[in-house]
Amino acid sequence: MNAHEIEYQIHGKEMQYVEIELDPQEGVVAESGSFMMMHDGISMETIFGDGSNQDEGILGKLFSAGKRLLTGESLFMTVFSNSGIGKKKVSFAAPYPGQIFPIDLSEMGGKFICQKDSFLCAAKGVSVGIEFSKRLGRGLFGGEGFIMQKLEGDGLAFVHAGGNMSKKVLESGEILKVDTGCVVGFTKDVDYDIELVGGIKNTVFGGEGLFFATLKGPGTVYVQSLPFSRLAGRILALAPKTGNKTRGEGSILGGIGNLLDGDNRI
Repeated sequence: MNAHEIEYQIHGKEMQYVEIELDPQEGVVAESGSFMMMHDGISMETIFGDGSNQDEGILGKLFSAGKRLLTGESLFMTVFSNSGIGKKKVSFAAPYPGQIFPIDLSEMGGKFICQKDSFLCAAKGVSVGIEFSKRLGRGLFGGEGFIMQKLEGDGLAFVHAGGNMSKKVLESGEILKVDTGCVVGFTKDVDYDIELVGGIKNTVFGGEGLFFATLKGPGTVYVQSLPFSRLAGRILALAPKTGNKTRGEGSILGGIGNLLDGDNRI
C-alpha cells in the first residue's frame, strides 16, 4: 500500500462531516477550508500540491502544485498527521448541504475522475491531479471545461455531492444522460461526452440548458441532485438588486413591508 490506511465515520444528514481516525505517523491530506476539528497531538503542515511526490525534489513539488492551479485550486494543501501516541481523530466538514461519500481507489482501478470542487480529503499518498478532456465539445460546454480532477492511488478519498447523491452502475454500452452540473464523478472506464439538447422548443424554451452529459458504461457514475452552481444561482436570483430592500423587490407588498419596518422608501 502506498497510501496510508485510515478509518473513518461520517456524521450528520444534511450538513455532514467526516471524522478520520489516524494511527501514529498516519496522515490525511485535505483542501484548505475543509478543516473542522482535531485532537491534540495532530500536527498540521502546509505543502505544495498533494504530497504524493514529496520525495521527487523541488521540481516534483512544483509540478504537483502547478497541476492544481489549472483546476482553479490553491497551490497548497494541508497534511494532518498523528505525531502523538495512540489513535487521534481529525474531522472535515462539507462546504454546503449534501452528502460525503468515500471512494476506495483500490476498488476503482486506482483512478477516479470528479468535478474539480468535489474533493474533500484523502489518505496521505493519494495523488490529486488533473484530467484533460480530449474532446472539444466536452471542453467547451461541459461546465467544468477541458479539465476535471482525478484521484489516483490505492487509498481512501472523500468526495462531496450537493443535495442527495445517486450511484449508478452502468453495464457495457449502457448510456446515462445527466445535467452537466449534476455529474459528481465516475470511474476511469466510463466514456464521458457532451450532447446538444435536440429540438428548437427544447433549446429556446426548455430552461434546462443547451447541453447535457452522456456517460457510457461500463463503470460507475455518481450524480448529485443539487450542484452548488444551481444553489448559488437561485440565491442570487432572489437577492435584492439595489439598495437595502429585503423583500418584494419592485412589488406593492414589498413597499408596504418597508413602511411597516419604518423605511419610507417605497
